[in-house]
Amino acid sequence: MKKPETVREIALDLIEKIENNQSFSHLLINDALKNSDLNQKDRALLTELVYGTTQRRITLDFYLEPFLRQTPENWVLNLLRLSVYQLEFLDKVPEHAILHEAGEIARERGHDGVTKFVNGVLRNVIRKGVPEIVSIADETTRIAVETSLPTWLVKRWIAQFGAEKTLEIGLSFLEVPSQSIRVNENKVTVAELQEELSAQGIETEQNEYIPEALMMERGSIAETQAYHNGRCTIQDESSMLVAHALQLEDGLRVLDACSAPGGKTTHIAEKMHNTGEIVALDIHPHKTKLVNKAAKRLDLTNITTEVLDARKASELFADESFDRILVDAPCSGFGVLRRKPDIKYSKTESDIDNLARIQQAILAEVGALLKENGILIYSTCTIDQTENRGVVENFLENHPEFQLETVHVPEKITPYVKNKYLELVPTDIGSDGFFIASFRKK
Repeated sequence: MKKPETVREIALDLIEKIENNQSFSHLLINDALKNSDLNQKDRALLTELVYGTTQRRITLDFYLEPFLRQTPENWVLNLLRLSVYQLEFLDKVPEHAILHEAGEIARERGHDGVTKFVNGVLRNVIRKGVPEIVSIADETTRIAVETSLPTWLVKRWIAQFGAEKTLEIGLSFLEVPSQSIRVNENKVTVAELQEELSAQGIETEQNEYIPEALMMERGSIAETQAYHNGRCTIQDESSMLVAHALQLEDGLRVLDACSAPGGKTTHIAEKMHNTGEIVALDIHPHKTKLVNKAAKRLDLTNITTEVLDARKASELFADESFDRILVDAPCSGFGVLRRKPDIKYSKTESDIDNLARIQQAILAEVGALLKENGILIYSTCTIDQTENRGVVENFLENHPEFQLETVHVPEKITPYVKNKYLELVPTDIGSDGFFIASFRKK
């Protein structure tokens, strides 16, 4: 009978899958936790090890470089990264435990030579200490290593934000993400839900910027009755701003052009008190199912879904047939690196240019479907200006029938609205990075 895998063995397997298959870290971790018998402490450790090692891969490689004469097999390199992450960033794990576990994994997966190599490298790291990041002379390289961001991305962001801001943003992506929930105010008040959750040992605090948002202080929401019965939804607070920007009223007809998994779609439906109609598009059938599932859980009946590429929306809908349109466009995701650290290793500079073309094509297609005086919202979860300001400027240049207007957001967010659009970086309110622009059809 095979012995149960240890936390570090499971962590190494997941790190390998993330790197080799370009799988999303958050999905793999969620699946692993569902299918494991780990206790609460080990579940927390597994999450920390996988996220931490993935998040800081570039930093860890810099630490390891002086101790490697040649690059070992990939699984061995990942075992070393995992071990050095614990040595450098986890105070509570004793050195001897890290060495012992790494040696056991090396012995089980490899042979005596691999075991000796892993032990030798790690003992050298402990004895000599890792190199100092401050010793790197080149500023771009130093920021890239310190923040564990690819050099090409650091260069790009220095040009957009300046070196100091890029460093701040990069370091903020290494922090543990907060979890926020959106209260379904059609079913329960914010205060009532807080009281209900508190009675179950789940502590929350009202978000200071967004009235319907609660920040999780302690506990987990996904298994509660409040979640299953549709009294709340897990959603980052920055994403909640989209529904505010749309300036919704009861009875409107709204198009959500890129809707899955449905967080923003259902928020729009709640804001309209389950009246009017929201048509939610997605190019993938399995993703429209997610939108339908979310609507069902929240008892929302004003959402209909269509499997359709938003770039072909005019084939299904008549011109000037919607009061509001949301284009929450497919993007690089560079605003959510706390939650999906693997993105920064898989995306390239050409991906950004390709995505900007798709974003522009979607806006151009759906613009004709908006009624006169209607509002079109463009949003992304990236902070890269090519996909944000660049797309906005391109759209306005080619569509004189639209004008940019100041994004409508809750009062406490207004200081972050500049040049009429909202451009949040993670250092602003602690949320994911996010962008919103608002167009009105003349």
